[in-house]
Amino acid sequence: MTTTTSTAVTPLTIQDAEHLVAAAHRAAEAAGVTVSVTVLDAGGHLLAFRRDDRAVLISGETSTRKAYTALQLDAPTAGLVDTVQPGGLFHTLPTALDRPLLFIAGGVPVRRDGRLIGAIGVGGGAPEQDHAFATAAVDALG
Repeated sequence: MTTTTSTAVTPLTIQDAEHLVAAAHRAAEAAGVTVSVTVLDAGGHLLAFRRDDRAVLISGETSTRKAYTALQLDAPTAGLVDTVQPGGLFHTLPTALDRPLLFIAGGVPVRRDGRLIGAIGVGGGAPEQDHAFATAAVDALG
């Protein structure tokens, strides 16, 4: 009988989530863009959220949907922009959480030791900017 050993991976903590939010906001501020940021753990639970008062109100919901999309598909949402067109058959999909998935750049999975531990969503800028801000935050987490 062969047994495999499994190594535990430290889950995404609230401190990690706060670090991600701060890093995304720093990147956005450096570009002169006001954004909302959402960070979810691997189970889809909200760990951190920030919406600047100057941000468009819907940007908070958008950042959350981007994070859910990246988490559920375990892929950056930027890769889906060209393949899924607005109004098309797969533009939105219902989920068990009764939230449609929005295929818009700005959602990025967060991994530790190669395993999915959460996701970040950024909304408020152009899709390419949101993706860059989310990626910069994940890169800053290390």
